[in-house]
Amino acid sequence: MDASVKKRKTPNGSGTIGKPPLAVVTVAYNSASVLAGLLDSLSAGLEGIAEYEVIVVDNDSHDTSVALALAHPIGARVIRTGRNGGYSAGINAAVATIDTRADLLVLNPDIRLLPGAIRNLYTGLNGASAGIAVPQVRGEDGSISKSIRREPSVVTAWSEALVGGRLAAQMGLGELVDSPLLYRDGGAIEWATGAILLVSAKARRIVGDWDESFFLYSEEVDYCHRVRAAGLDVRYIPVSQAVHIGGDYHSSDFLTALMTANRIVYHRRHHGIVSTALFRLGIAVGELMRLAIGSGHRSSLSAALGLWRGR
Repeated sequence: MDASVKKRKTPNGSGTIGKPPLAVVTVAYNSASVLAGLLDSLSAGLEGIAEYEVIVVDNDSHDTSVALALAHPIGARVIRTGRNGGYSAGINAAVATIDTRADLLVLNPDIRLLPGAIRNLYTGLNGASAGIAVPQVRGEDGSISKSIRREPSVVTAWSEALVGGRLAAQMGLGELVDSPLLYRDGGAIEWATGAILLVSAKARRIVGDWDESFFLYSEEVDYCHRVRAAGLDVRYIPVSQAVHIGGDYHSSDFLTALMTANRIVYHRRHHGIVSTALFRLGIAVGELMRLAIGSGHRSSLSAALGLWRGR
C-alpha cells in the first residue's frame, strides 16, 4: 500500500471498514467558495473507514483553492495538473497515483457528506458483482434529489420534449427516474448524477480510465455504462446520504450547451446514425418549444443543431 495513505480509525477502534484502502478524490477548478465545506465534512462522513487518503486535484485554478486545500487539517494531498483538462482528466490524474487495490470515492467540491455516509455506502459494494455505489443525495433544504437516471434514448428525448421532463419522469419515460420505492429502498440502477460515486477497486481495474473526451458532463454516464457492460452493478444506497449544493449549469449558457452537446456525443457512440438523428431532433424540438423560458434553451438548441462550437 502507498505510504501516503493515512490510517484512520474510530475512537474506540471498532466499527472500522478494513482493506482495501480508499482514495477520496475531488477535482477543483476555482472551487474555493465550496471546497472548504467539502473538506470540513470528510471527517464525519468517513467515520468508520479504517484507511483513506484525500486527494485534491487542481485543474489550474486562479483562486485560493490550492492554498485552502493545503492548509486544511484533513491533510489532503494536492495534485496540480497545470491545465484545465476537464473532470475526467482530473480524476485520471489522481487515479494514476493510487494503489490498484484502492477503492475510489469521487466527490464534487460542492458535496457535503453526512455522518457515516461512506461506511453506509460501502454496503453497496458487497458481493462479487459490486461496481459502483451511489448515495441518496439531498438538497440544501433537506429534500431528496432525483439523482437516478435512465440511459439516454430516443424515447427519453422525445418524451421529455413533448410533455416536459417532470411529467415524462412521472410516466416512467424520461431520463430522470421518479420512483418513490427506489429512492426509499434502493437497488440496481443504470446511472446517477456523478457528484458522488464510490467505485470498487475491481471495477477500476476492469473498466480503466475515465473518458477525457467528455470535458464535463456525460463522463459519469459513460463510466457507469462501461461498468455495467463489464457485468458489474451500479447500486443506489439510500441509507447513505450526502448534500449537494450544485446547479452551476442552470446559470451558465456555456455549461448548458456543453451538457446538451455531450449527451448527443454519448448517444452517438452507442447507437446508429438514424437513432442519433432522432435523438438529436427530439432534444431540438423540446428546446425549440421552450425558447421563451430562458437563454439556456437557446444554447441547448444551438448545441442540438450543431451550431454551438464550444471550447
